[in-house]
Amino acid sequence: MASTSDFKNGLILKHKNDLWSIVEFQHVKPGKGGAFVRTKLKRLRTGQVVEETFRAGERFEDVRSERRPYQYLYSSGDQHHFMSLETFEQLPFGEELVGDALQFLRENDQVDVLLVDGAPISIDLPNFVDLRVESTDPGLRGDTASGAQKPARLETGVVVQVPLFIQVGDVLRIDTRTRRYLERVS
Repeated sequence: MASTSDFKNGLILKHKNDLWSIVEFQHVKPGKGGAFVRTKLKRLRTGQVVEETFRAGERFEDVRSERRPYQYLYSSGDQHHFMSLETFEQLPFGEELVGDALQFLRENDQVDVLLVDGAPISIDLPNFVDLRVESTDPGLRGDTASGAQKPARLETGVVVQVPLFIQVGDVLRIDTRTRRYLERVS
């Protein structure tokens, strides 16, 4: 059992019959009344983030979890195949587990898989990925002062907004958390 004094970012606990990860927390000791802990919790299965307040000293069932490196191999239908880089065991993951992560994955890319009690729960992408532009409209010369952007389809199929000077074949660094263009790599 874990109490609120054991809280740290990334701790996984069982609350309301579901698994939650602590995104951030703050211990509060008001001048009047008892201490409490204000938290932001992320539901592991859906990604929903909620704010919760707990009394100081409240106890929770903590969950044994670990992150393991996996390599994305290929997709067939609604099954996406990954290989453990430690045991070389291949596992098919369903669409509900992979979700939007597939929009940023190429074959042989490495990800971290969160395992809870030995079962995969979620896939953690790297914060930044480098992807090649497959198609985009040609940019207009001299129209850069306005900060205008245009859509570009990347090699994984995801469409992001990019500056007008980006051309087909450019490799771009994309932030997977915000789905935004950061810089041109080459």
